Amino acid sequence: MNATRTLAVPGATLHYEVTGTGPVLLVSPSGHNGSRQGVDLARRLADACTVVTYDRRGLARSTVDDPGRPVTMAAHVDDAHRLLAAVTDEPAFMLGCSFGALIGLHLAAEHPGRLVALVAHEPVAPALLPAAERARRKEELAHLQRVLREKGMAAALAEIAHVLGIDPARETEPGLTPHPMTPERAADFRHFVEHDFDALLADTFDPRSALGTGVRVVPAVGRTTPGAVFDRRCAEELAKALGTEPAEFPGGHNGDLSHPGAYAARLREVLEPSRATV
Repeated sequence: MNATRTLAVPGATLHYEVTGTGPVLLVSPSGHNGSRQGVDLARRLADACTVVTYDRRGLARSTVDDPGRPVTMAAHVDDAHRLLAAVTDEPAFMLGCSFGALIGLHLAAEHPGRLVALVAHEPVAPALLPAAERARRKEELAHLQRVLREKGMAAALAEIAHVLGIDPARETEPGLTPHPMTPERAADFRHFVEHDFDALLADTFDPRSALGTGVRVVPAVGRTTPGAVFDRRCAEELAKALGTEPAEFPGGHNGDLSHPGAYAARLREVLEPSRATV
């Protein structure tokens, strides 16, 4: 199966793509990425899963009815819930990356019947951190918004790479689909920092409430993500709450984009115990 579809949800129309056959795997992407950026990973999983990739509301081909209305975390979570309901009647697997991992943790807590397992790759979830560190990390996010407004996109891109431990010159697998910073992607980046950061900073959800719901939650980190950065620290604290160690994946914070082949292979390994329960 390979199809491009849209779904009307309250206040928006979501664009999503379905690739492959087998149990449903919803991929909730990081940052301003979406279904176009997820194509390389989806292709490498299509023989084992029905991979659903999508553009979050307000990004790329997913439009909102009122661009001036704030985008809330509750809306993002409801979108993922409705999207899964549209593609399957059965509990699904989910890969959430960064901001998408926080959406997945919400979904596991609020709609646990929708998921069998969630791989939460470096969730941007300040509530997982000790109070003093949480305040400092939230200030880092607010600082990124100020950098974008005052100094522009180039400065903001450099700063977000520093905060999340992303190496702009990182090695990648060969043959990747190119995704240049087009005017559309630049607009998506601005939307992400201006609006999704607001949703994140206003969010009071404690991701630990997703534990014990029957959904298997697997914290994950990138092999090359520096140990002290925000996103890795959140994954480590989630693993600590579970009494386990984070699963290590190839690449860094965006390993699903830079190393899709190796990342897909590792994802299969991590999800295999859960597949036996489906």
